[in-house]
Amino acid sequence: MRIILISAIILINLIFILVLLRDLFKHRDEIMKESANNFWTPLAQIAIYFLSTFGISDFAISTALYPKMKWVSLKKLPGTLNTQCVIPVFVMSLAYITNISVGIKTLLVCIICQVIGAYIGPHFVVKLSEKVIRNFVIVGLLIATALILAGKFGLIPSNGTATELYGWKLALTGLLMFVFGALNNIGIGSYALTMATVYAMGMNPVAAFPIMMGGCTFSVSVGSMQFIKLDDYSRKITLFSVFGIIGVLLAVFVVKSLNTGVIQWIVVVVLLYSAISLYQDNRQTRNSAVNK
Repeated sequence: MRIILISAIILINLIFILVLLRDLFKHRDEIMKESANNFWTPLAQIAIYFLSTFGISDFAISTALYPKMKWVSLKKLPGTLNTQCVIPVFVMSLAYITNISVGIKTLLVCIICQVIGAYIGPHFVVKLSEKVIRNFVIVGLLIATALILAGKFGLIPSNGTATELYGWKLALTGLLMFVFGALNNIGIGSYALTMATVYAMGMNPVAAFPIMMGGCTFSVSVGSMQFIKLDDYSRKITLFSVFGIIGVLLAVFVVKSLNTGVIQWIVVVVLLYSAISLYQDNRQTRNSAVNK
C-alpha cells in the first residue's frame, strides 16, 4: 500500500506539473512582467521551504511577506499560496512518508478527506472580494499564531504514542482534514491545524509530518490545478517555487534537526504584525468608502 501511495503521489504531482507548464508556456510573455522580485523571490522560496520542512507554516510566512513586498495582489494570494507549495511539498511528502511510520489506513483517510475539501474550495474562493479574502487571511494569521503559542506554553498535548487511529477519532480526524483542505484555498494553512489535531488525538508527534505532507501533496495539487484553470495565481512566484526544493533538501539531508524555538517567536511577531497591518488596511479602506 505504501508503494501504491508513493506512486499516486508521483502521478498527481506530475499531472500538476504538466498543467502548470502548459499554462506557463501559454502566458510566457507575461510571467516576467509580474511584480515579484527576480532576485529575492527565489531566495525567499529557499528560506520558506527550509522552515516549512520543520513544520513552520509556509502559508503563514508567505502571507506575511508577499503583500508587504507587493509581489502579488490579495485577490491572487490564496491561489499563489497553494500553487507555489506543490512542488516543494511533493519532495517533502516523499521524504517523510518513506522515513516515518504511520498507519496506512489513517494516512489514506486523512489524504482523501483533505483532497475532497481542496477540490471544492477554489470555485468559491475566486468569487470572494479582496476585502473578504483579507479578513480570512487575518483569521488565518491569528489561528497560526494561537497554535504556535499554544504549543510553546504546553496547552496542546504532544506526548502521544499512537501511529494509527480507529473509530470516532479516525472519523473526526477525517472530517477535520476535509475542513483543513478547504481552508487551504482561502489562505489558511493546514500545517499547524493538522499538528494540533494529531496531538489532540494522542498520536506520536512525528506522525504529524507524513499526514501533513501526504495530505497537502494531494490536496494542494488538486486545488492548485483549479486555481490555474481559473487564472487566479501568480505565475512568477509559482515558477520560482522550484527553488524551494533546495530548502527542503537542505533541511532533510543536511541540517536534519533544527531548534525552532527562537524562530517560532520571530514568526509569532511577524504574523501578529501582518495581521494588525491588514486590519489597518481594512479600516482605511472602510473609512475611505465612508468619506466618499
